[in-house]
Amino acid sequence: MAVHLPAGLAERARALAAGELEPAAPRDSATVVLLRDSPAGLEAFLMRRATSMEFAAGMHVFPGGSVEPHDADLAIAWAGPPPAEWAERLAADPPLVRALTCAAVRETFEETGVLLAGQAAAGGLLPATDGADWEADRREVASGGLAFADFLGRRVLVLRSDLIAPWAHWITPEYEPRRFNTRFFLAALPAGQGTRDVGGEADRSAWLAPGAALDAFGRGKLAMLPPTASVLRDLTAYPDVASALAAAGGREFRCVLPLVALDARGARLLLPGDEGYDRPATT
Repeated sequence: MAVHLPAGLAERARALAAGELEPAAPRDSATVVLLRDSPAGLEAFLMRRATSMEFAAGMHVFPGGSVEPHDADLAIAWAGPPPAEWAERLAADPPLVRALTCAAVRETFEETGVLLAGQAAAGGLLPATDGADWEADRREVASGGLAFADFLGRRVLVLRSDLIAPWAHWITPEYEPRRFNTRFFLAALPAGQGTRDVGGEADRSAWLAPGAALDAFGRGKLAMLPPTASVLRDLTAYPDVASALAAAGGREFRCVLPLVALDARGARLLLPGDEGYDRPATT
């Protein structure tokens, strides 16, 4: 299905193609696709961004956000694959891999209450994180009043990089005024923990089977951006969380930058597999 750009973005795309506009620099960001098993099969957690948001308003997305300077803090205790192990796959040097991983865990906690961390002494997963004290900490971390490293240190916790797995890499198209260089990770919902609506950037959330979410998207009932739809489409191949996580290790990791076709029919988004995707946009 061809995706035609609205007039404002089409105008920017033409200006870029003509050399009249420089693309915005993309910000590094991380997104976590939380997964769980249900009687009907694999489900993924989606949130609808509030219509007041500047970027992707009304779109259904996975938890995530931009890398912040403190995400690279070496004081954050770590357990699991070291940053250097993912450097090649994520197309990033070890310090950035560390920051991306921390951003993925931090943003997931801020936006869902789920914490992909473990107890430093006892090891293993955390119990439920939905008590009033956890919520107070979540709010303070989300507001910037409590550094993530200090939060983990105060609770004697370690970030568990072994609980997430790199899955995909997308860069926002060059015509967008706000752009992100986003790495997508998969993670199983830890036993004993649950997602909750915490307000803020999202006004609705749901656990959905990838196929059901795509069906609603195709019928215009659920809006989402191409990367979200692409990840969900890939996940339809897996019956459960274990098989999806097992596939992540051997998955081809390709950075996708959507392009634009400009012709008499207007401005159309081009994705891998579309005719003309490997050719640059022309006027």
